[in-house]
Amino acid sequence: MGIDENVRKGRHCIFRMHVHLVFVTKYRHPVFNNRHLTRCEEIMRAVCEDFEAELVEFNGEANHVHLLVNFPPKVAVSKLVNSLKGVSSRRLRREFPDLVRHYWRAQRLWSGSYFAGSVGGAPLSIVKQYIEQQNRPH
Repeated sequence: MGIDENVRKGRHCIFRMHVHLVFVTKYRHPVFNNRHLTRCEEIMRAVCEDFEAELVEFNGEANHVHLLVNFPPKVAVSKLVNSLKGVSSRRLRREFPDLVRHYWRAQRLWSGSYFAGSVGGAPLSIVKQYIEQQNRPH
């Protein structure tokens, strides 16, 4: 197995793990403009660094954001998501009072749910075939 430049090394492992995350705003309200999304990306990039993760790609629309995150195996995706959503919600609502008026009762920016999908590497069919072709001892 060749190791490419995108593979990261930990103390006891070698890894390349990516997750595609999607967060939608509470009630899917279209509240973001370019300034909000630019600041949201900065906040989420800093949160990822705290987890020794890398925000590879970020973009969004008026009512949702997409993130591609490279993360180490010691990080639970649920904990990363909780921090990304919590920190960004608090900071964005504090820095942009115009966001608060949409959510004056809810006191949160994001919906309680999220999408997380694993990405990268070989297609599942190839990985399955590779595992099936291992020389199992008799």
